[in-house]
Amino acid sequence: MYEQSYSFHFEAAHELGDLVGRDPDHPYSHLHGHSFAVTVTVAAREVDSTGGWVMDFAELKSACETLRAELDHRFLNKIEGLERPTLENIACFMAERLRPALPRLHAVEVGRPSLGERVVYRPDPAH
Repeated sequence: MYEQSYSFHFEAAHELGDLVGRDPDHPYSHLHGHSFAVTVTVAAREVDSTGGWVMDFAELKSACETLRAELDHRFLNKIEGLERPTLENIACFMAERLRPALPRLHAVEVGRPSLGERVVYRPDPAH
């Protein structure tokens, strides 16, 4: 199995007050921002016989950069489909957005490096 990855960063704000019961002392109850780190991985059992790769890195980068532009310097709660922007939901949202351009999508990892937190989402390949 070959895995090919592309990583990027984006800056965004969100709030998770509804998840923490509006507890004024909970660190996620108020509007705050993060530097998010993302790694998108595609996979294949064999490399393409013509190109000798899993996929063209330029195509992988282009799909990721389109998504990055949609999220960078935004309030994530206001993006349709991200009304509850946990790391888990962000990773799933990204996978859904990327799948049309990346049929070999294997995993989306989203993290907040300054906090040492990350989530890896591996979409069901049957869908």
